[in-house]
Formats: sequence, C-alpha cells, structure tokens
Amino acid sequence: MADPKGFLKKQRKDAPKRPKPDRLADWHEVYEDLDPDERNQQVRAQATRCMDCGIPFCHSGSAGCPLGNLIPEWNDLVRVGDWAAASERLHATNNFPEFTGRLCPAPCESACVLAISPLSGGAVAIKRVEQTIADASWEKGLVRPQQAAIASGRRVAVVGSGPAGLAAAQQLTRAGHEVTVYERDDRLGGLLRYGIPEFKMEKKGLDRRLAQLREEGTRFVTGCEVGGTKPGDLSVETLRASYDAVVLAVGALRGRDAPEVPGRSLDGVHLAMEHLVPANKECEGDGPTSISAAGKHVLIIGGGDTGADCYGTATRQGALSVTQLDQYPEPPSARDDDISPWPVWPWILRTYPAHEEAGERRFAVAVEEFVDDGSGNVRAARLREVVVRKDPATGVREVTPVGDGVEEIPADMVLLAIGFEGVEHMPLLERLGLSLSRRGTLSCGADWQTSAEGVFVCGDAHRGASLVVWAIAEGRSVAHAVDAYLTGHSDLPAPVHPTALPLAAV
Repeated sequence: MADPKGFLKKQRKDAPKRPKPDRLADWHEVYEDLDPDERNQQVRAQATRCMDCGIPFCHSGSAGCPLGNLIPEWNDLVRVGDWAAASERLHATNNFPEFTGRLCPAPCESACVLAISPLSGGAVAIKRVEQTIADASWEKGLVRPQQAAIASGRRVAVVGSGPAGLAAAQQLTRAGHEVTVYERDDRLGGLLRYGIPEFKMEKKGLDRRLAQLREEGTRFVTGCEVGGTKPGDLSVETLRASYDAVVLAVGALRGRDAPEVPGRSLDGVHLAMEHLVPANKECEGDGPTSISAAGKHVLIIGGGDTGADCYGTATRQGALSVTQLDQYPEPPSARDDDISPWPVWPWILRTYPAHEEAGERRFAVAVEEFVDDGSGNVRAARLREVVVRKDPATGVREVTPVGDGVEEIPADMVLLAIGFEGVEHMPLLERLGLSLSRRGTLSCGADWQTSAEGVFVCGDAHRGASLVVWAIAEGRSVAHAVDAYLTGHSDLPAPVHPTALPLAAV
C-alpha cells in the first residue's frame, strides 16, 4: 500500500443515491448513474483507504468473503488506476462481481480491520469498489468469453439457473465439458431474475453475463421441469442416460408460512414471492402484475432482505402506506462487542434504500389476527407487543406477548416475508431417490455428491437460503468436484468446503 494511513486522510463515501421522488417514479437502480471518469476517481480515493493491515480478514472464508476475493490486491490496483489488472484479480475469484457488488450485504466490510473501531471512519467501501471494477470491466471491453482449449467429451447437466448453477456451469464449460443448464421458468436467472427487484439490480446486467456464458459454449433450456411430465419437460431417465454428471442448483424456494395466525386464509394475505415474481415479470414486459399494492395499505411481516424487497416494490406500485413488522427488538446502530465482536457479522440496524423512501418500520411486535372485511378480504391486522426468547434446553425460539394491549392497523394487503423452509418438494428428488434433511435441504458428502451416484448439489439447495456470495462460492466448489469426478483431477478452484460456515458468536 502506498499510504498505510490513507484511511485517516480519506473519508468513507458510499455511492450517491438518486433523489427519492425520482426513485419512486421508476424501477431503475437507486444509485446515481455517474459519469464513469468521475465515478472511477471517487472509487480510487475509496480504495486508498485500504490499509496494510498484515492479516486481511476481509477475504477470510470464515469471517469475510467465502469466495476468497483478493480484496487488498484489487484495492491497490484500483488506487493506481490499473483497471485491467484489477478486473483480472477480481474475476479470478468471482464469476459475477456485478451481482455481488449490488446484492451482497458485504461480510467483507464487517471483517475489515477498519471496522474494529468507529474512530477509523468505517470499513473500506469494498462493495462499492467491487461493483465499480465490474462495471468498468464491461465499459472497457475487459470481459470476454473464455472458451476451453480442449473438449473433455463429458456432458454435465445443471438443474437451476440461479447464481450457484450459473457459476458451476461457467466453470465446468471453461474446463472443457459440455454443459446444459435446465430452467423451469420462462427466463434464466432464478431469484436473480424474479426475486430481486429491478431497482436493486437491473436485469440487463444479468442478460449481459448470460450472453457471455452462451458465447463460451454453455447451453440453456428454459421452460423445462426436470423430472416433470408436461410437454417439454425432461424425464429423470433421459437425464441420467444423457449426462455423465448432474448438478442440482434448485434453490430453497419453499416459503415459510404462518397458518396458525387467525385470518391467514383471507384474500389479500400472500407469501412474499407471490408478490415479487409477478412484479418482476411486469418489469420484463409481461403485462400488469396480478398482485399490486397500488392504493392499498400494505403490511410486510419480516425484517430481512425479502421484506425490504417487498417494501420497495410496494412503494413503487403506489401503496397508500407501507408498514414492516419485525418480532425482534430494534438492533443498535453500532456493533455491540459483547453480542457480536469483530470480525463476525454484527447485529446492527440495517437500513435499506427502500426504508428511506417511505413507510414505517416497527420492532418487537407481531400479528395476533388478520381481520376480515366481511367479504373474505383482509382489511386490518391486530398487533401485540412481543418478546422473543430462546428455550435454553431445546434452543427453540418462543414468541411471547407482552401485556394485554392490542392495536389494530389498516392492512388490505399483507406480505409474509418470514424466510424459507428449504427445497421445494418436487418429483425430481423422489425419482433420484433423494430425501430432504431436517433443515429442508439436500445433504452431500465432502465431494459435494449426494447419495445418488454422479448427482451433486450446491447453493441454497444445499446450504438453505443464504447470500449470493455463498451461492457463487458453492457453485465454483461443486464445479471442482464434478471436474475431478469426471477426469480424476481438477485445477478448478474450490473456495469452500460443504461443511463451511461463517464465523459467528454463540
């Protein structure tokens, strides 16, 4: 590093956002579209804050980035303006840095040495640097197809085209295998396409990367349910007979429900994905969404990423009001070292751009009942203050009402964003002889192989609903395992082990 005290001379500056009225009037990404030269100069200054910390926890697989991104290296290359070398170092560990630069919550920044103390001015803006390298790489023509020099003669099927499946497919194609990706939806991308709103990641970036994969030789088949029985589907028998290995990257899309809450069956109460998918399809040009928040009082239950996605989508659709509930108490604004010491992922209040635009967030409160309007539609919700405790014997969390007070708020559209229970029940798994674990996921051995010979698993289907960076890391790792299975040896990188977990305080 040119100046190990750079963080003392340069203040952290995140990417500037567009004015709120402009953001609410369209579906474009929330951040300003700066002139590339101005953006690059700003980001070079941010990269200068990266210090010579000796042990860079930011790219630690357990505390920071599971991909092992060489963050200090490309920070210094950005500092000196060597965008070509920075792009090479970034793409050496990450197939899709424009995805992680926009969508990853950046555990690397929480593990940055500058995050130890607020006196440092905050962690290096790693996520902004990463996104800028990715965008500059496309602008400067640095991203090119990488065709394999030699064909292996082996065929691999990847089931699912989310980030894990795409990463596995790209790595295996570059290793010389003939790879076909099967996607049951009408378009490619999985949750990147239909789960992530356009204002978080415009899909032109996804389409651009898919074009690169096609030029490299990866084949794609859409509208095909592997194991299904409809016309155009692929039977398991044909799958097994046609391919030397199979990678299951089917995600963990079985949404958690709340059937125990009185009134759950009322019209207007939906799972989050029932709202997000048609909203994204509308942005793709498929016509008006079937579930719109326009002119409605929207209640979102769940305080995570999916809830924030619903929040921003509802405000852009013209909701009268948006209220987001979280049963947990409001987190502190700064890291509490007694609860989540550095470098673990801190328990702090995370405010998304959508929260700045409109609406209200409420904590330590839960729904007691959804209220019928007399015609089978939800019109309101009755709320109770609650406390969440963990049973020391079983580890099960219990939600207990506090006091007798009940508050009724208007709600003619309710979205349940309370997480995912695991892999969907699908004929494919039964016909492969696979069963789900108690966590609702698919188990595998140290070589990423399931109990079915030649069938591998990666991403959320293996890990459970997780971060995009973990999905890409698992996709790269399973590609190494499949390559070794097919050829006896692999030089492909394997950044994570199937049992790897992020560092946490317990």
